Amino acid sequence: MSAPRVVSLAPSATATVAALDAADRLVGVTAHCDLPADAGAGSAHGADAPTVVGGWLNPDLDRVADLDPDVVLTSDGLQADLADDCRERGLDVAHREPATLDDALDGFAARGRDVGRPEAGERLAADARERLDRIAEAVADRPRPTAYCEEWSDPPMAAGNWVPDAVRAAGGRYPFVDPGERSREVDPAAVSRADPDHVVVHVCGRGDRVDPAAVAERDWIDAPVHVVDDSLLNQPSPALVDGVEHLARLLHPDAFSTPGDEDRP
Repeated sequence: MSAPRVVSLAPSATATVAALDAADRLVGVTAHCDLPADAGAGSAHGADAPTVVGGWLNPDLDRVADLDPDVVLTSDGLQADLADDCRERGLDVAHREPATLDDALDGFAARGRDVGRPEAGERLAADARERLDRIAEAVADRPRPTAYCEEWSDPPMAAGNWVPDAVRAAGGRYPFVDPGERSREVDPAAVSRADPDHVVVHVCGRGDRVDPAAVAERDWIDAPVHVVDDSLLNQPSPALVDGVEHLARLLHPDAFSTPGDEDRP
């Protein structure tokens, strides 16, 4: 059976496909997708590189259809209508809406099935769970510091979805949004009352290009401010597991201070 022709309209799906060692199956991606440097090399379909079809919320669906994909990958509720538009054009769509950390991990296996690499998907999900188990062992029985995670700063929004799970998996407390709920505008007084030990800023679309001093100077912030690349926490891809590891090192540096722990708990 030939490799499927895949168009990914979600950066998280593209990152997961790359982690599955299936980037050579991608014939189309969005301008917001990051690809390995060699994504065009040895393509399963003879193309030099995947075609960029537009933004993740406004792709050119005529261009998508012209690529004759076997499957179109979409993600998140914000792309639900887009997924329906693709289906109306007769395209086969694999739409995923992870809301929790478990959903994200299950999604690795699902994406493996979506692109014809089910065994790789199962391995990727199993590896992610093993990494989280190692973190849990490292932080077990330690005090749990409170972390406030900010996904957007104008207005300030406390991160939701899988981020509450990520903080708890990293050995912290997160009293601002329940797991699986959408991110929401935060009440500064509520943050002050929670008295966080750490403030983690991962503004959507900004990478790590945020000035921590601009957050630290707020009169309702009284804790160290850490700027984290947003792809580590905002994207339900394998990078999210990297993000949990990063959070664990921020919250419990002493738990990961032995030689060889610099790269992974």
